[in-house]
Amino acid sequence: MRTRQILCPTDFSETASHAVRYALEMAAFYHVGIRLMHVVDQPMGNENYQILAITPEEVAEGMEQAAAEKMKLLLSEFNCQHAVETVIRRGSAIEQILEDAEQHHVGMIVIASHGRTGLSHFLHTNVAEGVASGAKCPVLVVK
Repeated sequence: MRTRQILCPTDFSETASHAVRYALEMAAFYHVGIRLMHVVDQPMGNENYQILAITPEEVAEGMEQAAAEKMKLLLSEFNCQHAVETVIRRGSAIEQILEDAEQHHVGMIVIASHGRTGLSHFLHTNVAEGVASGAKCPVLVVK
């Protein structure tokens, strides 16, 4: 952990920004880099039904461009003194985060918890829980 970079997934929420602060502090303490990641959902559609005026690929590309702009804005909020690599991936958030962590041999994942409870917790996929249970490296879940 102490020599490998930190993966910090973000959905650009306030809670995720809080997790980014933790990741930046840890990266500065251990003198490692950060991989700041956002996962864009893969849009669904079928061109045969003529429902969409644009293809799902074009929708995804637009979402990726918007995410890249949000990444720049997020990084401008923090006074980063070390290397921050930004990554935008497409697909299931849990799968993409775990795959990226393994591919790049990250030392730790710092991820935000949205703190859902009750019915909302039951109905929504909890990305932080999925990542924590599937990761092969330490995971810090920030509230």
